[in-house]
Amino acid sequence: MKRPSLTRYAWLSIATAVLCLGLKGAAYLVTGSVGMLSDSLESLVNLGASVMALSMLIVAARPADEDHAYGHTKAEYFSSGAEGTLILVAAVGIAAAAVQRLLRPQPIEEIGFGLLMGFVASLLNLGTAMVLLKAGRKYNSITLEADAQHLLTDVWTTGAVLLGVGAAALTSWHWLDPVAALLMAANILRTGGGILKKSISGLMDSALAREDREKVRAILQQYEGETMQFHALRTRQAGARKFVSMHVLVPGTWTVQHGHELLEQIEADIRQVLPDAAVFTHLESLDDPTSYADATLERANEPRHPKKSPPAPAESG
Repeated sequence: MKRPSLTRYAWLSIATAVLCLGLKGAAYLVTGSVGMLSDSLESLVNLGASVMALSMLIVAARPADEDHAYGHTKAEYFSSGAEGTLILVAAVGIAAAAVQRLLRPQPIEEIGFGLLMGFVASLLNLGTAMVLLKAGRKYNSITLEADAQHLLTDVWTTGAVLLGVGAAALTSWHWLDPVAALLMAANILRTGGGILKKSISGLMDSALAREDREKVRAILQQYEGETMQFHALRTRQAGARKFVSMHVLVPGTWTVQHGHELLEQIEADIRQVLPDAAVFTHLESLDDPTSYADATLERANEPRHPKKSPPAPAESG
């Protein structure tokens, strides 16, 4: 199943980031709130991450070629990894600015304007995040999911900033503003760490989700019996692509055609429950002891069959 182009979602994220950056930047310039400054920096990070997402989605959509026989979908992990890293850097910058303002509290001005701009920006981020999250789950795109999670984090942190600014204005406790920024930085760190962890896991060729693996095992159990066994089942996720491979053991007396038809049916059944999966099967004989030498994930190092010399050429004349 060919996945449609997802770049339109990245463009939506870029447009939202630009609008929010303008709104929050104006709020900071008018109010002088360090919380607003921190929120503006977060929107700047959002913009950079969205541009990165756009570029990686373009790469990921490229078809397989001679140098990338399994496609380019793992490019999405670079985007989500970069976004996770940017989030962590932003959190450190926000915390540093908040500590400085905590040590030197300053009054906040034009509270009403700042709260209005922050609220509008938060609504924009929330709407865009919902669209990206739905598309990311539908098309199995870690790039869109990471971008959506980032925007949702921005929604929560903007809410914290608005509460901090409002509380500081009502109570004249100006330290509430930088405290809200510190809480925001902590939340951003948590989200960025989660995105980074998921990206690294994907680059390390982690197995499919447990739910998907159970679907594969359920298919195999329908075939398994005295005359058919399976081993060396391997799965991995590469961006939107899923890969499944296994060894199928059948009686040695079967014809090649019989074995081929069986493998075709098994692969079709697995693709039925995992539409995005590429399935690879290897046929082996139940009657050959060497068939069991590679039953584990790592194949045995010893040669499976003795090396045979090529037949001597027929003499002419």
